[in-house]
Parts: sequence; structure tokens; C-alpha cells
Amino acid sequence: MLKQNKPNWCVGCGNYGILAALKKALSDLNLEPHNTVVIGGIGCGGMLPYWLHTYSFIGLHGRALAIATGIKLSKSTLHVIVVAGDGDTYGIGMNHFINCARRDVNILCIVSNNGVYGLTKGQASPTAPRGFQSPTTPNGNPYNGINPLNLALASGCNFVSRGYAGNVAHLIELIKQGISHKGFALLDVLQPCTTFNKQFNYAYYQEKTKPIEINNINSDIFVAYKLANIDTNIPIGIYYKKKYEE
Repeated sequence: MLKQNKPNWCVGCGNYGILAALKKALSDLNLEPHNTVVIGGIGCGGMLPYWLHTYSFIGLHGRALAIATGIKLSKSTLHVIVVAGDGDTYGIGMNHFINCARRDVNILCIVSNNGVYGLTKGQASPTAPRGFQSPTTPNGNPYNGINPLNLALASGCNFVSRGYAGNVAHLIELIKQGISHKGFALLDVLQPCTTFNKQFNYAYYQEKTKPIEINNINSDIFVAYKLANIDTNIPIGIYYKKKYEE
């Protein structure tokens, strides 16, 4: 009998929305647990596989995508999904991210993007904007935050999308599209951290995010770059999806 454990995230953590969306997406697609593997990174979001009834693996910091690549190469029929944080993916794991996109490895990478290292007391992550105040940058982050969508597009990623943890219904459909895509798929999820990031909270994202119709698939990479650089009314949806030849 499965041991019933409950997530130990902080009250209101955006990871609850990601977990709920992923569970529903797996159910809607009728994916069998023994044919599905979810790999977690290090950090709060990386613990998500503990609460899924699938095969799972918790890797080293920054190495979730490398592990996922090995699993997919060893058995290509498996549905392989990575869930990791922004620091894990765009910081120490950036090289693996770039090369997974370049090689078009057939996996879905879901990134919990909250601008901080939540498990280690809220330091600014690579996506934190200039001026962002955190325990390690009390006078404001001196560096510009990276744009992960631009990075993905420039690295050759053929499925680039962004979701919001507070819009679970929309997020479910993005996850389903990402799993169904035949190649490397990025789903960058704006994920409020209620403990360490008071600036980018639910109220902020409720006002700033603007859903793109899920069926409005964009195959123009130049349009995708324009969407990726919108600061106000942040688009959530599929920025770019390459049309493969049948």
C-alpha cells in the first residue's frame, strides 16, 4: 500500500498549483504510471515527484536534465518529465538546459520560476531582476535577470511556453501540450514564493499575466522573440512550437 504523505511546502506556495496541474494532465492523457518518469531537481519544486504515483528520480543540483536524457536514451518509450527550479535549471544546470534544447531531447522540462532559491533562504536566482531585494542582495540585485524564453529560443528549443501557477486550468493544458510534443519542450512557470518573494506575488501575476489561447499555436520564431520580451501584460501560453514534417 502506498504511504500517504502530504507536501511540506509553505502555505500558498505556487508549487501546489504545479502539482495539481501535472496530476490532472497525466490523468487526462491516460499515462500509465509504469511508463512515466518524473525527475526532480534540488529545491522546493524538485521535491514534487514525491507526491506522484509514477517512477521518479531526485537528482543532484543542476543535473535533472542530464539524468532525464539518460533515462530517455535508455528507454525511448517512456514519458519523461523534469520538474526543477529556476536556479537549478538556469543557474548551475544551464549547460544541460542549452544542450537538451539543442539536441531536441524528447522530454518536458517544467521550471518553477520564482526568482529565488527558496529552500536555501531566498537568495536571488538567475531570473531575479536588477534591483530585486533578497537576503543576499539587501541593497538590490546588481545584475540583470536572464530571460529563459530568449535563452530557449536561441538554443534551438522547438516548444517554448510559459504558464502561471495561479491559473491551474490553463497550466493543465500547457502541460498536456508539452508532454505530447515530439521533442524538447520548455514550460517556464511563474511560481509565487509566499515566504521569500513578496514582490512577485499572486496579486502581481493576477494583474500582469495575459493568457494566450491554448489552440493559438505560434510557429514564427520572430513573433516568439517579441512575446518573450513583453514586460507588461506577460503572455502565458505557447510562445513557439515548430511544425515538424510528417
